[in-house]
Amino acid sequence: MSLGLPSRLPGAPSVGALIRGETPTFSFEFFPPKTAEGERLLWQTIRELESLRPSFVSITYGAGGSTRDTTVAVTERVATETTLLPMAHLTAVNHSVADLRNVIGRLAGAGIRNVLALRGDPPGDPMGAWVRHPDGVLYAEELVRLIREAGDFSVGVAAFPYKHPRSAGVEDDTRNFVRKCRAGAEYAITQMFFDADDYLRLRDRVAATGCDTPIVAGVMPVTRMGTIERATQLSGAPFPPALLRRFERVAGDERAVRELGIETCSAMCARLLDEGVPGIHFITLNRSTATREVWQLLAPAEVAAAA
Repeated sequence: MSLGLPSRLPGAPSVGALIRGETPTFSFEFFPPKTAEGERLLWQTIRELESLRPSFVSITYGAGGSTRDTTVAVTERVATETTLLPMAHLTAVNHSVADLRNVIGRLAGAGIRNVLALRGDPPGDPMGAWVRHPDGVLYAEELVRLIREAGDFSVGVAAFPYKHPRSAGVEDDTRNFVRKCRAGAEYAITQMFFDADDYLRLRDRVAATGCDTPIVAGVMPVTRMGTIERATQLSGAPFPPALLRRFERVAGDERAVRELGIETCSAMCARLLDEGVPGIHFITLNRSTATREVWQLLAPAEVAAAA
């Protein structure tokens, strides 16, 4: 079913085409603010990172659609008030098909053609029971089809280096991922991970199915010990034991923890780039400093040119 939207949304480049380009993409992820101070910090960070000229930026969608309007508003503002190319996250939790079409239409109206389609986590407890809206969709692949049918959108999906927490196993997870790609996803962005081998194993098992969808690496530097616990909760994957031991040895020194986090994230990204990763997607938590430091260690010439 079509929403009657234009067959091609004017102006905005396709994130899918950028990721399939000759050089790796570099991009940033932000989340919608819930307070006035959070909004101030977000826009300060966006302005600071804008000078690095990322390939695109993404705006997340709160659990259960809790930040739906804010996500759309922030994405619209990025599209109209900055030089950045925005990609909106869209999740299916607590949304009817009519709700989803309404959001898709609003994004299209703002000229936003890049969407990351996610089934999403239940509100409150990300590992709680996932309940389908009675008039909604059950799987991310259905959401991909819904978006693609609405107009000329470039649609991405999530990938899980360890495996999705709800998947029965790695093989089952791989099959689910391939189904999303065959439904029309042009690219994928991984959940955060901290071991390059996890990404490489994911890429290899997807390639073994004959699926050539490019998979961008989602990364987040550890800046404090609490980041490790939060990362485990957000990703649903255990933190690499050997790396955890390195952090535990300096746990009493906040500066040393941060330095180790920047160092290990930069080293992992450098290896991924050597291995031909199509892009690096930085999860910023709406702060710019750590991301800029990793970026500078990876690409000092590009940073100097952008400054």
